[in-house]
Amino acid sequence: MNNLTALQSRKKNIARLNRNSKLFKSILTAIKDKKAENIVSLDLRKIPEAVADFFVICQASNAPQLKAIADNVEAEAKKNCNELAFKHEGRKAQQWILIDYINIVVHVMLPEPRKFYQLEEMWSDAPMIQHD
Repeated sequence: MNNLTALQSRKKNIARLNRNSKLFKSILTAIKDKKAENIVSLDLRKIPEAVADFFVICQASNAPQLKAIADNVEAEAKKNCNELAFKHEGRKAQQWILIDYINIVVHVMLPEPRKFYQLEEMWSDAPMIQHD
């Protein structure tokens, strides 16, 4: 429960982001630098149940590229914005790596899990922008 309490208190103190935010732009640049495909962002700010302001979803063609994209996102966010991820998951399984910056959650996925989980469909109420 301590993680939940920390997350809730941290979220209250963070300003809401938009697509022009430095962190958002750094994440997209880091993803594009490693040649990710099918890059989309979902604007979740008007969805009360949403856990973040934005989801950024992209696809890697193989496990080494998946890791390289995730590593680059974390490195660029640290370098350009002095932001560390609150949490990241999936590095061992190497199918879907999630990087949580509280207001922006990055999903780096291989094609099969992306097709199976269909995050864009699950959050279809959110405006979506293609960034390829």
